[in-house]
Amino acid sequence: MKPMTLIVSAIAIMLSACADSAPAPVSNKTKASNIVASSNSVTTDQTDAISPQYKNGTNDQNKGDKTGTVRLHGNIAAASGSMIYLYETEARNNALLDSAKIEGGLFNFNNLEVSRGIYELVLNGKANNKTQIILNPDESDVDIDFKSSRLAGNKTTPGSRENTAWFKYITLENRNKNEIKNLRKGMKDSPYRSRIEEQINGKELELVQSQHEMIDTYEGTYFAKLISWKNPMYPNSQGKYFEDLDPLDNSLIHNMAISDRIQSMMVKYSKGEDSGFFACIDIIKAHFEPNPKTLESALYAMLDGFYNTGKEDICQYILDNYIFDEDCGADLSDVIRLRAQGIINLQVGKTPPNFNIEEYNGGNVNLMETAAKNQYTLVMFWASWCHKCEQEIPVLIPLYSKFSGKGFEAIGVSIDQARKSWTDVIEAKGMQYLNVSQLQGWDSPIVKDYKITATPTYFLLNSKGEIVLKPKRIYEVGTYLTSNIK
Repeated sequence: MKPMTLIVSAIAIMLSACADSAPAPVSNKTKASNIVASSNSVTTDQTDAISPQYKNGTNDQNKGDKTGTVRLHGNIAAASGSMIYLYETEARNNALLDSAKIEGGLFNFNNLEVSRGIYELVLNGKANNKTQIILNPDESDVDIDFKSSRLAGNKTTPGSRENTAWFKYITLENRNKNEIKNLRKGMKDSPYRSRIEEQINGKELELVQSQHEMIDTYEGTYFAKLISWKNPMYPNSQGKYFEDLDPLDNSLIHNMAISDRIQSMMVKYSKGEDSGFFACIDIIKAHFEPNPKTLESALYAMLDGFYNTGKEDICQYILDNYIFDEDCGADLSDVIRLRAQGIINLQVGKTPPNFNIEEYNGGNVNLMETAAKNQYTLVMFWASWCHKCEQEIPVLIPLYSKFSGKGFEAIGVSIDQARKSWTDVIEAKGMQYLNVSQLQGWDSPIVKDYKITATPTYFLLNSKGEIVLKPKRIYEVGTYLTSNIK
């Protein structure tokens, strides 16, 4: 199982629409009454009407990207010698940019060469202690005052308009999402469903109104442009759905704008059909084609989304036509091809990433060494809190007992964070097969390497380390072993 937000994100990251022009000027003043009127009259009919929910946050000051030197420093209640890491983001992908040692409660990143975008700070390499910030060369000095050692907690940046706005907005957006989440919980079997739906609609419009107000307040910032990308200019026109996203603006890359827009476009226009996916992929490619950098970001967002929802045939369409095609992929960098190879390596017939992780009973488990010693090796990603795993594990245990002496091995890879939660289940269920965990939850490196978005997830490897089966249920493994174990 997995959080619903992950399901929605994975299902949706596959579509988009186009237009090669920069966003047209739109009035900066949009009344809440106009937003409400528009929301109540939205239809699925395609129209070129500009949505009142859209507000242009781009002007001459923040247009396009900019690269320059920034000093990032501040104070935090962390022990001397602790390390704080800075990551550059691209949608859901992070790349380490720099690190700084904390001394006397102070940290200092000197002479950072950055572009406009969202960046992530992580304390002591712990994935559960992080926060996102905005860096923009327009602000050459960013001083962050963390009120505790928890990076996601209260913090201030009095000299940074970008981060003052960002921290305020994230708090506001999270509160709004929680309110909507609680309202949705009350909808099930409620006789007041229509009334609750109206309340949800009202909460969504409250957030839009706050976005518009903050775009005005922080005019000219990267933040203002970023927030304006949250609502399409032409939400009811498939051909203009990306009109307000300038493909030549590289500052689109270092945030979720492209990925989120693809997500919403997919939900609205693909109809869940392959023909719809293919048509929309082609539209996306056409929109971002003028700029290989934004095109690569869009292509990988779609690859990632289609793979995570089991649409490997759609992945193959993108790979064949837009990444490894000698003509269409000619201007793409080796980076996108390397990322694409990571997805290819998780397909049947390919060799997945090796891992070497500490085993529950001590020692380390090396996947490829284990596979080489056995005819078949099953890798099962699971978690102690996964109810579906609770149903599958009792089927795996006798299956393992039956075939373990005949050239079959199993490796349980837990995505738990707490060691006790993990080991308690192993002991209670009597799992005799190999068990490993990096104890970093969804942020575990192996989870990212194998693109795990749900548990349980299975990979069955042969002695060469090649994937021979990607079953949905453990009984499929039993059927395969019965037919193939010699």
